[in-house]
Amino acid sequence: MTIEEKQARIIREFELLSDWQERYKYIIKLGQKLEPLDEKYKVDENLVRGCQSQVWLHTGLQDDKVIFKADSDAAITKGLVALMVRFYSGEKPETILNTNPDFIQKIGMQEHLSPTRSNGLASMVKQMKIYAMAYRAKLDRAAV
Repeated sequence: MTIEEKQARIIREFELLSDWQERYKYIIKLGQKLEPLDEKYKVDENLVRGCQSQVWLHTGLQDDKVIFKADSDAAITKGLVALMVRFYSGEKPETILNTNPDFIQKIGMQEHLSPTRSNGLASMVKQMKIYAMAYRAKLDRAAV
């Protein structure tokens, strides 16, 4: 599935939910389904700065694709990071850098998140792109 298809699928899923109460429940459920992050990765260097809740983001490179794993100590925040992991994990660094999560705007999420959660979500996206930039540089050096 391409990243554009992932984006379209997320938009469709949220359009099926009747109101923001249902959407919040769905976001929480996404967090509950998130693969548990090994405790050894819940360290300061993996904390996403700018999130009010604790959000840990661990990453690796597999077959030139970035694999993200994450966790949070807050239900909605965990759901938000689960959504971002679903969106960006398994993509090449270049794809991550060139694709913004437009679904956030299209489903109206930013208007329904508190300012601190909205800032935290932006910090998650920024951190994922920083990792992608580092992996792109690493892959470019390896290709030389």
